[in-house]
Amino acid sequence: MTVRTPWHLWAVGIVAVLWNGMAAVDFTATATQYEPYMESVAQAVKDHVYSLPTWTFAVWGIATWAGLLGSLLLLLRRASAVSLLALSLAGAAGMLLVAFIYPAPGGSIGLPAGIVAVAALLLVYAVAMRSRGVLA
Repeated sequence: MTVRTPWHLWAVGIVAVLWNGMAAVDFTATATQYEPYMESVAQAVKDHVYSLPTWTFAVWGIATWAGLLGSLLLLLRRASAVSLLALSLAGAAGMLLVAFIYPAPGGSIGLPAGIVAVAALLLVYAVAMRSRGVLA
């Protein structure tokens, strides 16, 4: 017997794809120093971000792309979404640590902490959907 897809899976999945899609654009534009995207960012912040160690971009990339792929797999009702969303949460937590180690000029930990919270909620949701048999 197949478990019906609850309506909220579509709502959560679409919002998650949009959220992580925006993060993917932000990551890609920042990592490639795409100036038309970055022109509104203060020079001091750009200098700070561009001077971060390479490993921080790797952690950020893992958080971002695992989150996007996990969100897409959530929409496809794949249980592997859980693993990718867990990896995304780990990456987001790593970036919160980066915000403490390498604080941005005039920055706060509010945004990185909020990102960790969203990643955690997505993971909890995916685990719940897997336990109910919605994800296979």
